[in-house]
Amino acid sequence: MKWTAVALGSVVILGLSITVNALRSTGKRSWSGVAQWSGPAVQVRIRDIMSTWTTWTGPEALAADSPQPVRSSNDSDAQLKAALQKRLLVPNLADLSLGPPSSAPLPGVTQRTITVNGGDGQKFQVELFTGPSGDKGILAQRFAPFSVSDPWERTDMKLVHLADRPTLGSADAPVLIVEFADFECPYCAKAFNEIETLVNTTYKGKVRLIWKAFPLQGHTWAEQAAIAAECVRQQNPQAFWTMAGDFYRDQNEITPQNLRDHIYGYANPLGIDPKALNACILGTSAETRVDQDKKDGTAVHVMSTPTFLINGVPVVGLPTSNVFDFVIASQLQSHHASR
Repeated sequence: MKWTAVALGSVVILGLSITVNALRSTGKRSWSGVAQWSGPAVQVRIRDIMSTWTTWTGPEALAADSPQPVRSSNDSDAQLKAALQKRLLVPNLADLSLGPPSSAPLPGVTQRTITVNGGDGQKFQVELFTGPSGDKGILAQRFAPFSVSDPWERTDMKLVHLADRPTLGSADAPVLIVEFADFECPYCAKAFNEIETLVNTTYKGKVRLIWKAFPLQGHTWAEQAAIAAECVRQQNPQAFWTMAGDFYRDQNEITPQNLRDHIYGYANPLGIDPKALNACILGTSAETRVDQDKKDGTAVHVMSTPTFLINGVPVVGLPTSNVFDFVIASQLQSHHASR
């Protein structure tokens, strides 16, 4: 069987282009200078992403069973990088790196992550799948193994820290929804009331929600707001949800310059100790937790907000969509069938 047939028949390739935001980091946090981002997005298009890719050409390429000369690992990597430099249009070879080879979900197929750095923290990644010889393969932005017996695309929830996070709903609910959200995201604001209704009314007792911060690049006050909300949660877990609603409601009014006033204006009616709140915001515990949420989101390939994991099944969009009801109902049906 040809390699092309194996790959295309067994791997689901999703997406033909990549859009990656430039990443920039700033120094210490301060109320007057919240971390900011400026700079264009990097857009990379990989042509013919589902076609076969080869490091060599010529009549011998047509003879699949022809013996190939033995090459060292370093020589193979050098040849592979030189070929990928042309395929991915990378002017400086030093900006292209190869991840270590690992076994793909299919027997005899090797998988490697290819990373291209564009300067100023910009980068994009694609996956390369190759056959036993390593000379031919398929480049893919994203792939998902598929099985008829378990067709759901599931996230490895072991990569996500869930303990001691903002939570709504019954602890023993059969469906767990993990939301990655950004206080500066308008779609997250729209989703906020919808997800509360879903947990507290529509599927009351059947669904539990865990909220995780995923402030996006370019949002100038979202990360500071997430840190402040976490500090409030540490004093009063239920007050987190009230403050979250306040942030979402006032998105259009909040700036990095007036964020502090908004935070303390929200916290005072909730009975939050202002001195303890200030110490927490300037400390490291809440910031560390928010940083961990961001790392978790990156680990499970969160690309936009809000992103929901419904019993590990990733769903992007608003909770009122038919997709939400479909996934939740299916998970509840599977739960009841397994009892």
